[in-house]
Amino acid sequence: MSQPVADRNGDALEETLSRTAAASLSWGSTSPDFRASALELVAAGLEGARDELVPLAARETHLSTDRLAGELTRTTFQLRAFAGALRGRSFGDTVIDHADPDWPSGPRPDLRVTTVALGPVLVFAGGNFPFAFSTAGGDTASALAAGCAVMVKAHPGHPELSSAVGTILGRCLLDAGAPHGTFAQIFAEAEARDVLADARIAAGAFTGSLDGGRALFDIAAARSDPIPFYAEMGSVNPVFVTPGAVAARRTAIVNGFLTSMMLGAGQFCTKPGVLFVPQESLLEHELVDALVVQSAQAMLSEQIAARYRLMLGTLGRHKALRWLAHGKSEGLMSAPSILTTTTTELLRDPARLLLECFGPAALVVTYDTAEELLHVAQVLPGQLTATIHGETDELIAAQLIQLLARRVGRIVWNGWPTGVSVTHAMQHGGPYPATTASLHTSVGSAAIKRFLRPVCYQGVPDALLPHELQETNPNGIPRWVDGSLRIPLPTPQPR
Repeated sequence: MSQPVADRNGDALEETLSRTAAASLSWGSTSPDFRASALELVAAGLEGARDELVPLAARETHLSTDRLAGELTRTTFQLRAFAGALRGRSFGDTVIDHADPDWPSGPRPDLRVTTVALGPVLVFAGGNFPFAFSTAGGDTASALAAGCAVMVKAHPGHPELSSAVGTILGRCLLDAGAPHGTFAQIFAEAEARDVLADARIAAGAFTGSLDGGRALFDIAAARSDPIPFYAEMGSVNPVFVTPGAVAARRTAIVNGFLTSMMLGAGQFCTKPGVLFVPQESLLEHELVDALVVQSAQAMLSEQIAARYRLMLGTLGRHKALRWLAHGKSEGLMSAPSILTTTTTELLRDPARLLLECFGPAALVVTYDTAEELLHVAQVLPGQLTATIHGETDELIAAQLIQLLARRVGRIVWNGWPTGVSVTHAMQHGGPYPATTASLHTSVGSAAIKRFLRPVCYQGVPDALLPHELQETNPNGIPRWVDGSLRIPLPTPQPR
């Protein structure tokens, strides 16, 4: 068992954690409709405070008010989308196998499986999306939707905004009837690490750097009772441009790449950081020509800007790389920069050349033959995304798709990866080091599944079963019954 956090950090934190643990039991036993209504109330509360929250976020993060206003809209939509998933019962697998004495592998008892909430979740808020991936962001929303109480470790880059959003979130949950302690927020890094190691926490979630995510993942795994820790970490999100694509739309590719690379000063986890182009295309020179008119942008914080310059300098000193453009960066302001190399050089040292540089920088890699791209795809570390700009009739495009499906969470065709849609089919995840759990997504309705676990009921009387497993299906949810999907017809409404 974990040592009580009160022994290390005082009675206040211990009281908060105990209250969260107790609340999680009550919150997890509420109906999906109840939780949906609570999430909708939170969305309304945030929307009602828009005029206060957006300027506060702009002051702390240096992002534009237009960008932040759109992100707040995305955040409230996200909360309502999870509410919709709860109302539609589309978040968990419900399966019923009736008893069958003639089952081929031997007599089958009555078996029914559904999902239950894991328990209290510790969320480490992200910094680059101060609404959508922070205090009331996707990790918090999906954990609450699953029936888990949530403790948030606020991001140090926007503490005032975190406090304001947390106050609204907590108040709205209480107004909805949620138990006291369903949501809590802490600010100290040391406290958060202690809480993560505490036996009452059942899962963790994180958005940030590879070093930070891996350190927290190791704490979660080293516990006497290891827990799931869903960390979204580093990704260079490579873009592969085929000869056919260059011939068809070279200018659009140049402009699209620079726009995507520099969006939000390059501080997107899905920023395209590596661009593969044919050697004979000379596309890299057009990139430089288009880049000279781009100005420096303010980054989220001086710490992030300093880390960007440090990483860029490390890459710039690698003997296999040369500068195409090296913009001046000072203080918060960071100018776009581009380095270049060849596939031959990259394949000699992929571990050091395929490193994420969080900011407005990219690596352009030239290749002589399209087959070289297949070798790259085979050594590519796990990524959130990979993009292919190609033509449908090019053999290399089909081959790349097949290889990249083993290395990335999302393949983008003739588009750009920086938009991550909040929808049912989104997969925002990928093999390590992009994330610590490639089976799951942190965006979209399927994100709820991270915080649920299956429980099978064998031979349990119908009256004692959870509602979704009862024979009458009182809530009318879709279920797999004896191997077939059963979707109840809507109940006719009286005229």
